[in-house]
Amino acid sequence: MSPLFPALTEALADPDGTAAHRSALRFGDRSLTYGELAASAAPLAARVGDADRIAVWATPTLETAVAVVAALLAGVPAVPLNPKSGGGELGHIVADSAPALVLAAPGDRLPDALASLTRVDIDVRTEGPAPALTPAPSPAPDTRHLADESPALVVYTSGTTGPPKGAVIPRRAVATTLDALADAWQWTGDDVLVHGLPLFHVHGLILGILGPLRRGGSVRHLGRFDTAGVTRELSGGATMLFGVPTMYHRIAESLPDDPALAKALGRARLLVSGSAALPVHDHERIAGATGRRVIERYGMTETLMNTSVRADGEPRAGTVGVPLPGVELRLTEEDGTTALEAYDGESVGEIQVRGPNLFTEYLNRPDATAAAFTEDGWFRTGDMAVRDPDGYVRIVGRKATDLIKSGGYKIGAGEIENALIEHPGVREAAVTGEPDADLGERIVAWIVPADDQAPPSAAELADHVAERLAPHKRPRVVHYLDVLPRNDMGKIMKRALAHD
Repeated sequence: MSPLFPALTEALADPDGTAAHRSALRFGDRSLTYGELAASAAPLAARVGDADRIAVWATPTLETAVAVVAALLAGVPAVPLNPKSGGGELGHIVADSAPALVLAAPGDRLPDALASLTRVDIDVRTEGPAPALTPAPSPAPDTRHLADESPALVVYTSGTTGPPKGAVIPRRAVATTLDALADAWQWTGDDVLVHGLPLFHVHGLILGILGPLRRGGSVRHLGRFDTAGVTRELSGGATMLFGVPTMYHRIAESLPDDPALAKALGRARLLVSGSAALPVHDHERIAGATGRRVIERYGMTETLMNTSVRADGEPRAGTVGVPLPGVELRLTEEDGTTALEAYDGESVGEIQVRGPNLFTEYLNRPDATAAAFTEDGWFRTGDMAVRDPDGYVRIVGRKATDLIKSGGYKIGAGEIENALIEHPGVREAAVTGEPDADLGERIVAWIVPADDQAPPSAAELADHVAERLAPHKRPRVVHYLDVLPRNDMGKIMKRALAHD
């Protein structure tokens, strides 16, 4: 297939050319041009090229970006490791994926769970041109004929229903997803992306690092998200911001007292949120203060990106837009095979997708791989949604945790959460279901109040929801919390709530 990173390939071929001098990556005060990225990644690619698979200690640093690029240049699948994972989880991933090496930044202390792996320190060259590749390593980086189905990454899922599974993501899926997003977002080499997402997952790594590199543009990583960094980078030439709802919530909370942040966000060409639903209340606060609307996209580890609000489309709060080019999407009835044809904004079905964006398999799990697909090749996402008349998709929750069957109705937790957050006394909200002898399931709200000394009453919240949605969607039980449990990507861990 064609190179994943044309600008990097050009820099490798012509170290003194224009492409080599373009800015590629910046993490804090450390940065690399495409030439310097080539100078760092090409020798590393040659060094790891004989490995069947490698692990990358995925800290939010230049070293992680260089290591993953080197693996892709060499055609060796990379397994990003979350530095916050416990020893048991890391041990499972290492045993399951069997990497030959672990790549890490010099000085990084690795846990005992990785002691069996040969360590390779990542040498980042922040000065100088790419090394001459004559005679070139055999085969030369990114010039071997790599099949579209060649595995690029093995990314482990969150493991909410058992040990994490390794989703094998082929080069085909990386390239087609990034190109489809380029079409949807009018994303070009002139764009400068800023984000502060972790680099062990699809959002931060594939979209946030590999995306700009595929376009020949640049990325500025904050290392750790804060609103001051967002203000600085968007005021200094960045054109796009990627974040998760937790980040945008912090932005929305800061805007009333931070005119510089509002001005910086107003300069952005595109504000994108993903990995979980962004509450409508935060959408409206950001739009009101900045004149810019956040757009949402929808994807997951196994599918990369499925849908997005387009840059030239209507940035409608509460939706994830329309299917990306090349992606087929359908909703199905409870049997998982009968297509739900309604475009009425009310009928709930499971999202199933088919297209070149999909993963190949769960590593070493043929049973799980087979169960994830229908007989005719549709991937069962487990996400529940409705479709508006114009095709916009609105996700209402996960089939396992967010679809509540109460009083004969199928109810999505997401719309109730959005209604609750519109109440001035609610800072954050999550909704689950629990068994009820009469209703089948009753709706349970988990609330972080705006003022913990004077939280809104359960009756007040029930009336608030009933007025905005329908009486059968009101919460029957309300729990008050100091904070909602979230994972590293900002997703609420509802299974933890259910066991509180």
